[in-house]
Amino acid sequence: MILPQPRFVPPLDPDFRPAALANRAFDAEVAAAGGEVRLVLGLERANGNLSRFETRVFPEGHPRFAANLAHVERIVKFLLWARGGWSLFAGGPRAIGEHLARAYAPNGARGFDARFLGEQVYQKPFTVISCAAEEVPPACESGQALGRHLDGCRIGFDLGASDLKVSAVVDGEPIFSEEIVWEPVGQVDPNYHYSRIHDALKLARSKLTRLDAIGGSSAGIYVDNRPMVASLFRGVPAERFGEIRNMFLRLRDEFGVPLEVINDGDVTALAGAMSLEDDGVLGIALGSSEAAGYVDPHGSITGWLNELAFAPVDYNPTAPADEWSRDTGVGSQYFSQQCVFRLAPLVGIDLPEDATKAEKLKHVQGYLEAGHAGARQIWESIGVYLGYGLAQYASFYEIKHVLILGRVTSGHGGDLILRGAKEVLASEFPKVAAAINIQLPDEKSRRVGQSIAAASLPRLRQSPATY
Repeated sequence: MILPQPRFVPPLDPDFRPAALANRAFDAEVAAAGGEVRLVLGLERANGNLSRFETRVFPEGHPRFAANLAHVERIVKFLLWARGGWSLFAGGPRAIGEHLARAYAPNGARGFDARFLGEQVYQKPFTVISCAAEEVPPACESGQALGRHLDGCRIGFDLGASDLKVSAVVDGEPIFSEEIVWEPVGQVDPNYHYSRIHDALKLARSKLTRLDAIGGSSAGIYVDNRPMVASLFRGVPAERFGEIRNMFLRLRDEFGVPLEVINDGDVTALAGAMSLEDDGVLGIALGSSEAAGYVDPHGSITGWLNELAFAPVDYNPTAPADEWSRDTGVGSQYFSQQCVFRLAPLVGIDLPEDATKAEKLKHVQGYLEAGHAGARQIWESIGVYLGYGLAQYASFYEIKHVLILGRVTSGHGGDLILRGAKEVLASEFPKVAAAINIQLPDEKSRRVGQSIAAASLPRLRQSPATY
């Protein structure tokens, strides 16, 4: 592929080659060559839902046909982690489908992605189906209009790695909130997780005159209220993980009310949509990794994965590799504290040994707040990354608002990131800049907190007036 040098170069990463520019260059080259052919990608996920993505590629026999392979592989990688899927339809030149089948074979270059999405998330063998463009099934997107249900007496909860937050909410107003310390990550017994969550819900229930619904958020991938992959429960052995998958269904039956639990990124996006009183919201949290959530322009939570930590934003072949998937140039290395730790040594900032990641981040942020020029370059680099990253995201999401949050945005760093991203978009992608409002959370967007948004997820079975 052609990898254009960006107009804005991250101060600490001169080899950065944005995916958005490479994709734009590829599309322009194909259009200029003439005779391009249609490529339709279909990704089937749970309950028969299917996403489609259409583009144009060089025809077979064209001197540049081989460029299709790398380009389409990166597009598929992004789509799979943004939207999810266990079955991939490659509708177009057969050689492209064959290339994808090799890449997503168990021992292929994308074998991690195939195993993770197929076996762990959707519990099906990952398959690649080569076919003609017209043979790709039609799109079937059944997003849920979750949230914004503020009526009645509700419980909202949020599961974190160090605390479990629970709130009692009456008609949209929290009347009780508690942060309960727990240590879920190393626990091997599913009953530990069940009992701690059960007790927290019971505590919140005791503050209400009645209970109408329960809504929750948690890191991880959730399908139909079932955690398929979640770092909080990674200590539970595989042979007992079925108890975790059914845990929230069990809690729903025990409390006898509607219960919905979804990814915490989607709840964050929902909270932003409720505060902004608008839809088409992409929330991006720059924390220990990159977390994202999305509310579409119709106000629905799509059921997409939105695991943008694994989605490529840099096509530089020597880009840093993700420690889990071993793929290069993906979001976790650019929009998280991992990026801060990667860049800090380049400006002479040593990270303290025997410190937690949160302490290391605060250590580097201390240099920034003190006016250290090198520390400033770290956050300026993240701002450039984000500008080009948002242009990439806008090719796959319909976005009206982007909320940037997370620990990396604390203090002066958030303003530097926001300023850099806006400058990149205004200059390189003016149409995207005109269409998207990018902001850090302000007082208005904080007025609907995570607990209220989570509590608002379920629709009541009957009107509270009938109780």
